[in-house]
Amino acid sequence: MKIRSVVFLATVSAVLALAACSTGGPGAGQNKMGFFLTSVNPGKGADFGGIAGADRYCQSLATGVGAGGRMWHAYLSETPAGGRPAVNARDRIGKGPWFNAKGDLIARNVDDLHNGNGLNKQTALTEKGTTISGRGDPVNMHDVLTGSSPDGRAVVDGKDTTCRNWTTSGDGSALVGHHDRIGLRDDAPSKSWNSSHPSQGCGLEALKKTGGAGLLYCFAVQ
Repeated sequence: MKIRSVVFLATVSAVLALAACSTGGPGAGQNKMGFFLTSVNPGKGADFGGIAGADRYCQSLATGVGAGGRMWHAYLSETPAGGRPAVNARDRIGKGPWFNAKGDLIARNVDDLHNGNGLNKQTALTEKGTTISGRGDPVNMHDVLTGSSPDGRAVVDGKDTTCRNWTTSGDGSALVGHHDRIGLRDDAPSKSWNSSHPSQGCGLEALKKTGGAGLLYCFAVQ
């Protein structure tokens, strides 16, 4: 009887192991993180060494939490410079869908993202799965650098809207959005996650003046 029991248990274990393999094991079916709000600025405000440097920063933070197997880009636009055309943030983040660190759906595709319904203080989690303080908290950090219009495109109006295409922490300005969807007024810009108002400078101290900390939105392109 003991031998039969051992054989039975071994058979059951083998069946369960096979089922786990076929379904991906524990956690199978969970959505992979494809979006996060950076938990901290690398130290130079809006100067990331250009848009490529911002991408590398997103990639490094993702790698730090085990998500570096995907390609990550910063949600940033660039204005025309040096013969180069404008770059639209919406065109460089992939096709979606995107989920946050806890598996909450942020957006199914680019158009859904720019409707803005899935992004707010509770869902705009960092790469570590934590929330960032916003308006009404002891420290407001709801300004997120984007350099973009509400539909995710570069603003070509002759003004600096990207802190010289993300290369300066001195004079200049960049368009920011509010990750908590709250502002000084009850209007569309105040509630915009990606295009609320210009910053009052490009360094960390200047960004703090309007409630910013030099944070970025990062998206998995693949």
